[in-house]
Amino acid sequence: MRIGLISDTHGLLRPEALGFLAGADHIIHGGDIGAPDILARLAAIAPLTTVRGNNDTAPWARALPATALVRFEDVAVYVIHDLKELAIDPAAEGARVVVAGHSHKPAQAERDGVLYVNPGSAGRRRFSLPIALGELVVEGARVSARVVNL
Repeated sequence: MRIGLISDTHGLLRPEALGFLAGADHIIHGGDIGAPDILARLAAIAPLTTVRGNNDTAPWARALPATALVRFEDVAVYVIHDLKELAIDPAAEGARVVVAGHSHKPAQAERDGVLYVNPGSAGRRRFSLPIALGELVVEGARVSARVVNL
């Protein structure tokens, strides 16, 4: 399975991001969406899991969860916008991956058996940070991540 990862669009969904996400089996948006049409456009590509970011304060965003736990084959993925607000022990909860945005800094690291992935910001450029997004590839209980700059 190929899971597309996108975060911090802030109302801008770039054509390059749509091209990268095409063909994904599922898409995760890590918050700071910015506009409801972004969710509709992503859901037209693949099933969508999304969480509310700190800038998602408009009435349409109030129904979005602050966190989500979703399973792909044998891999559980915990989604939260700001990793600093992580209030669980992902490994103890059975999560193999944590996806978080907020910082706009693309990153991936494994700690204590949990893969942490920040796909970066796919929206408007912030400071000198790259425009980025990512993907998870899940095969049974195995998972790998890739973050790419657009």
